[in-house]
Amino acid sequence: MVNSTKIVEILNNVTDKINDKKLYLTELDAAIGDGDHGLNMSKGFSAVSEKIKCDTDKDIGNLLKKVGMTLVSTVGGASGPLYGTAFMKASIYAKGKEEISIEDFIEMMNIAIEGIKMRGKAKKGEKTMLDSLIPAYEEGKKAIEDGKSPKEVLEVMKNAAYEGVEYTKTIIATKGRASYLGERSLGHQDAGATSSAVILSAIYDSL
Repeated sequence: MVNSTKIVEILNNVTDKINDKKLYLTELDAAIGDGDHGLNMSKGFSAVSEKIKCDTDKDIGNLLKKVGMTLVSTVGGASGPLYGTAFMKASIYAKGKEEISIEDFIEMMNIAIEGIKMRGKAKKGEKTMLDSLIPAYEEGKKAIEDGKSPKEVLEVMKNAAYEGVEYTKTIIATKGRASYLGERSLGHQDAGATSSAVILSAIYDSL
């Protein structure tokens, strides 16, 4: 089980990892997008770390709601509303909880993904963050059903997310700025799918 103190630590690790990959994410985005994804994500998660620095609220739902609202207000482009929606949807599930299990986390992932689909009018296979998040969720759920430990489940999720990132190189973008390039988007990996994988990797490393 994970409490709010541990979640603050995880979120700070996410910030560190996003900052570390900032230029890489921006380079990926520059090839087929606006070229600002890494900088925007870095700005957003740095603001999150600042916001929760002295947070003592034990309610995980409240904590995640603050994260979502901070991302919406600080991350530019499509990423702010999408990542913000993901955290805010997860916060509804976690409301009133002072601890969450790996089963809770999987359920929160599912709700977050549904929120992203609705907000972005997107689905798997369109070269977006969903191409790493959905496989991570599906493989994580399967790992729980197979009786794997929380650490093993998170490792499976992280690996599935990075496999999803590789998959984005093989498909044509049909959503967002990259869709304007049509077939020229082939061979490039999606920056949003990559940042999603980076976040899951940071969660795994934290635990």
